[in-house]
Amino acid sequence: MRDELRVAAIQYYIRPVDSFARFADQVSALVATAADYKADLVVFPEYFTVQLLTLGDLGRPVREQVRELAGQTPAFLGLMSGLARKHGLYIVAGSIPGRGVNGELHNDCYVFNRRGEHGVQGKLHMTRWENEEWLVAPRRRLRVFETEFGRLAVAICYDVEFPELARAAARRGCDVLAVPSCTDDRHGFLRVRYCAQARAIENQMYVVHACTVGSLPMVPAVSLNYGQASILTPSDFRFGRDGILAEGQVNSEMMVIGVLDLALLRASRETGTVLPLRDSQTTAEVLAELDEVRL
Repeated sequence: MRDELRVAAIQYYIRPVDSFARFADQVSALVATAADYKADLVVFPEYFTVQLLTLGDLGRPVREQVRELAGQTPAFLGLMSGLARKHGLYIVAGSIPGRGVNGELHNDCYVFNRRGEHGVQGKLHMTRWENEEWLVAPRRRLRVFETEFGRLAVAICYDVEFPELARAAARRGCDVLAVPSCTDDRHGFLRVRYCAQARAIENQMYVVHACTVGSLPMVPAVSLNYGQASILTPSDFRFGRDGILAEGQVNSEMMVIGVLDLALLRASRETGTVLPLRDSQTTAEVLAELDEVRL
């Protein structure tokens, strides 16, 4: 198991494209740059693949367009698998709409290892526009990914606002939580960012938050994007000031690079100023004996 991990959080600028090849060029250049910086893990944001909608008929209802986008999944998987193999790194590949066994539309994040093999984490909680406008259905299972550097989990955007998910992953030994997100305004971004920071503190884990920036005015729900990628840490004197290892400039196209000290993280769960992950067992016991008091 590795003691250090160099990560790259992508602050991805979505723009119209005129071919899948043009999309692939943008993605490939980012992965190549991350490899030049010796990154072991690259995290892309949620729904960055929606720029592929600009290849189709934008006059149709958007719920029809996103279902057609699910048809790009095989080409997308081939692209990401090839990049993971070529550069020998792990990729948390943001998300792309996918079809379920009964034809439902889901929001799926694929995780690739250095050999190009992949697993998938579906989004578990839908935002209102996903549920009401795009008719996206939730997946029902949280997965923990075994890697050469330890265990990794993924909380897709809104999912990070539900602390039980990250806590369950941490109790199963996860040191790193990847949070691919897509938010259209500052309020939405801050909901995700503040919750990501809370998950890092309460579970004594690293959180890698990747965001979309830029705009696609012709595509509802992603017509605007507000984002600031970051690498977040527990809040203790041995980690970065303010619990922030690195962060980008708001709404700029960029990549955020940082080195995660996994040995330090694991030690902090035993010797930190406070031990919230360990002490959460006490919380579980307290809640099991919850009393109601009439006043």
